[in-house]
Amino acid sequence: MRKKRTRKKKKWLKWTLITLSIVVIGLAAYLFTIYQSLTSATEKMHEPIEREASQKRSDSVNFNEKDPFSVLMLGVDEREDDAGRSDTMIVMTVNPTEKTTKMLSIPRDTMTEIVGKGTEDKINHAYAFGGIPMAMDTVENFLDIPIDYYVQVNMEGFEDIVDSVGGVTVNNNLSFDYDGYSFPEGELAMDGKQALSYSRMRYDDPNGDFGRQERQRQIIQGVIKEGASINSLWNYGNIFKALGSNIKTNFSFDQMVDIQKEYRAAASSFEQTSIENGVGEKIDGVYYYIVPEEELNTIQAALKDHLDI
Repeated sequence: MRKKRTRKKKKWLKWTLITLSIVVIGLAAYLFTIYQSLTSATEKMHEPIEREASQKRSDSVNFNEKDPFSVLMLGVDEREDDAGRSDTMIVMTVNPTEKTTKMLSIPRDTMTEIVGKGTEDKINHAYAFGGIPMAMDTVENFLDIPIDYYVQVNMEGFEDIVDSVGGVTVNNNLSFDYDGYSFPEGELAMDGKQALSYSRMRYDDPNGDFGRQERQRQIIQGVIKEGASINSLWNYGNIFKALGSNIKTNFSFDQMVDIQKEYRAAASSFEQTSIENGVGEKIDGVYYYIVPEEELNTIQAALKDHLDI
């Protein structure tokens, strides 16, 4: 009787070990597949730029030491035979010590010096004149902070990114209809097409482009939140495919890994701001948004403080 129980116990242990081995092998294969997909997507996204080191930062950012850093996010509508313009410009600063992330929208009509061209023009024209490097240099000069990295998003493909994370949820404070969709006030769950339309409306908004900027920040925050959730692990293939097809950045794969490891807590607290105390003015028949020096100084000081500069 005792031998029979011993044989049953050994048999149970044998099948338990086999089952565990299968699970471990399956998990390892799954993680390896995720790793391969991630590296493939990041290699596709990775696009270094030739740009002189910023004079506004004495040492380069060290992610292992949890240095605060900044990112210029550009939403670009590129058309055939047209370099396109960065209709969406958001500067994101990340401070892991404070565990906070700030997002500042820059009105696309803001008048400023276009660095490298020697003229004053709308800030979003910098991208059309000189691509990513000129856009980064111009924003860096305008805000008087180092712009460390960039993320360029193809707005036509933005809906694919939203769909890849399973859609986004936002709190809408303005009821409106646009592009065939109705957006009532309150909490809204949206797919990619709806999110793109939601983020583009501005003419029926009492706050004009500022209202649109707020909606754009809501969508970006929603994508980051959903993309960071555990549920997104099961949809990693679509997420990496959408990112690889629609995003360009000078972040390397290793840097992305370091950010995920060292800066994750900073993504839990977002502060959204915009430049709202400027004045619209027509110069030679062209509309510009003029930011008063006092307002600009206040914004610059807040950003420097967040970057520990």
